[in-house]
Amino acid sequence: MDSSLSSEKLHHLEHHLSQEYEHDEQANSLFGFIVFLLSESIIFLSFFAGYIIYKTTTVDWLPTGVSGLEIKEPAINTVILVSSSFVIYVAEQFLERHKLWGFRVFLLATMAMGTYFLVGQGIEWHGLKFGFTSGVFGGMFYLLTGFHGLHVFTGILLQGIMLGRSFIPGNYDTGHFGIMATSLFWHFVDVIWIILFVLLYLWQ
Repeated sequence: MDSSLSSEKLHHLEHHLSQEYEHDEQANSLFGFIVFLLSESIIFLSFFAGYIIYKTTTVDWLPTGVSGLEIKEPAINTVILVSSSFVIYVAEQFLERHKLWGFRVFLLATMAMGTYFLVGQGIEWHGLKFGFTSGVFGGMFYLLTGFHGLHVFTGILLQGIMLGRSFIPGNYDTGHFGIMATSLFWHFVDVIWIILFVLLYLWQ
């Protein structure tokens, strides 16, 4: 009887230690990912600062023959991209409740919205009357939107990986760090675009 009781206590202790280890591992991974996002923020902030300095000090800011940027389509793309942050949040909530069908549907919707944004940006680029070498403005515009577009594409790939992992039995039973990190990255991408939209399109 005592032996059975000791075995039960040992099993409980092992289970408790295992849970603590998994929790600490996820916390450390999350901290590392936040540090990564902060480093990305510094890169974007340096680009923002450069854009503001050049815009306020360059005499012939816009390329020859260009009076400004069209705002209607980029505004629609902005609404789509920013709204996708709420959609991926809903996907996370479904995963928390272990409802994989809802998680998959809303994650797919997020991917579709991100893809819509990228396609819209590609169409905008195709219709522009200036290129990367069209003065400081041209270079800065393509650098900023292109670098951000690369992050959007990366976010869509990460979401695709998370979606694929949802079809592995029991994959999300031990934790949701992957989708948590992916969601944080997506929110980061959206916030960066809001700043870009203000700098590039509203401040003309």
